[in-house]
Amino acid sequence: MIIFTSRGDWGAFLIYPYLFNTGGEWIGWVTSQKEIFNLDGSYVGAISPDQRILRKKSLETLPPKRKVPVPPSKPRIPAAIPLPPRMTELSYDQLDVLEDMPDALHTMDSGEFKPDAE
Repeated sequence: MIIFTSRGDWGAFLIYPYLFNTGGEWIGWVTSQKEIFNLDGSYVGAISPDQRILRKKSLETLPPKRKVPVPPSKPRIPAAIPLPPRMTELSYDQLDVLEDMPDALHTMDSGEFKPDAE
């Protein structure tokens, strides 16, 4: 499954349950309830019916951190990307994670996993 941004750009792809960026690097995973978690095990958002990762701007409580699954093998990057579906307008309390919070989904060598410079 291809994940798009609200502008209609290709932002990520899903090979269940693993989520990869456009370069084929692992950036998160999805649950059976379509919830997305990053490589820290933190909740990021959920996959919408129009293939975006959305979340509420303000969450009263976050879902608990999850145990990070075993890293996947390197995937094949899709050779062709379909046109994006027609996007519904976001409500005032929603945001597009790939556009508004791009650092929420980072690779293993960035974010909290990035080695300290010495």
